[in-house]
Amino acid sequence: MTALGRSFGFLWSSTALSNLADGVLKVGAPLLAVSMTRSPTLVSLVGAAATLPWLLFALHAGAIADRVDRRRIMVLANLARAVVLAAATLLAALGLLNLWMLLAAVLTACVAEVFADTSAQSILPMAVPQEHLTRANGRVSTAQMIGNDFVGAPVAGLLVVALPAVVFGAPALLYGVAGLVLLGMRGTYALPATGPATGPATGPATGPATGPATGLERRPLRRDIGEALRYLWSHRVLRSLAITAGMLNLANAAYFGVFVLWAVGDGSRMGLEPSEYGLMTTAFAVGAIAGSLLSGRAAGLFGEFRTLVGAWLISSLLLLVPVIVPSPWTLYPTAVLWGVVGAAANVLVISSRQRLIPVELLGRVNSAYRLLGMGGMPVGAALGGVTAEFAGIGPVLVGATGVCLVAVGLVWRALRDRISSPLTSEPALSDISRSR
Repeated sequence: MTALGRSFGFLWSSTALSNLADGVLKVGAPLLAVSMTRSPTLVSLVGAAATLPWLLFALHAGAIADRVDRRRIMVLANLARAVVLAAATLLAALGLLNLWMLLAAVLTACVAEVFADTSAQSILPMAVPQEHLTRANGRVSTAQMIGNDFVGAPVAGLLVVALPAVVFGAPALLYGVAGLVLLGMRGTYALPATGPATGPATGPATGPATGPATGLERRPLRRDIGEALRYLWSHRVLRSLAITAGMLNLANAAYFGVFVLWAVGDGSRMGLEPSEYGLMTTAFAVGAIAGSLLSGRAAGLFGEFRTLVGAWLISSLLLLVPVIVPSPWTLYPTAVLWGVVGAAANVLVISSRQRLIPVELLGRVNSAYRLLGMGGMPVGAALGGVTAEFAGIGPVLVGATGVCLVAVGLVWRALRDRISSPLTSEPALSDISRSR
């Protein structure tokens, strides 16, 4: 961590803690829902509640991240999640928690997550030099995978059986500590009030901005949002990646929104116990750690675009394995491969966005990208649940795989002329919005 700086160390530590909380909540909430109902529609609402805030608040979170100290947003968002989940813990301990309260707790916590995650991706280029972005993103991605899947997921599986109330209590504590750790970062992480920056930052700000507010503060929020949307849509590379990510995430939300019913319980095709389902996400994390660390090397060998599209293609095809061979013996190695290719693609996409988007637009354009990329997830989760209710779970899993393959084909067609060049190379900059 030393080469990346002291501030990055605090940012990384907070990321590790908050993603450990995410892992417990991500797996624990659906498993709690399964203990309350076997309805695919109702269970899929947990996934919809977790992702709906991205559709509703992503653009506003990005615009605010470009106006306010990004570290302060992250601190407040983490503390808000801690308070909400502490209240849910009390309800569970008193035996008052039902499915609708569970959904409300997940939804509220994930609203705060939108603001925390948008600011986290926007603050990183301010905390480390640009030439270290891929390395820093690899470290951050590794922390996310370890917290989300390697540790958090199996812990959630055990807690659902032993102490259901702690499924909310443990994340509440972790989010609270994650928010306080960020206070150790030096300086301020707001854009200068005297005018927009001209390029990516090479380190954190060292003091408060001074001078009259001539930039974003005096402009309507909708104008900032509109500028970000125009920038994204007129940038061919970013637009193509965002549309593809949206299709992939919509399909994966439908797939994994009902997959827990395919895998867990006496009436499922796999018959896994909750703790065994948690081990699946641990297997995913093992692969994801490797994928995060090796993504840069793979891109150097095969090219960024070829590596990215290849990873998306492999990940899509792997979705068929649990359908064709519904066995734990095939599920766990498949989950490892999901982790490898998924994490590698994620690191490449995030690093590309951080290099291509000017720092003064980073929060807004990042949020516009994530709106397209993640906004369809609640729709996919709800659609998967309703379809499974009438057609069965198997057709949902196969249909979602088909959508993923179509998405990969579309991005290949749109950007195949860039197969031998980096996604972040200079020629891509000519695609930037001419309206700026």
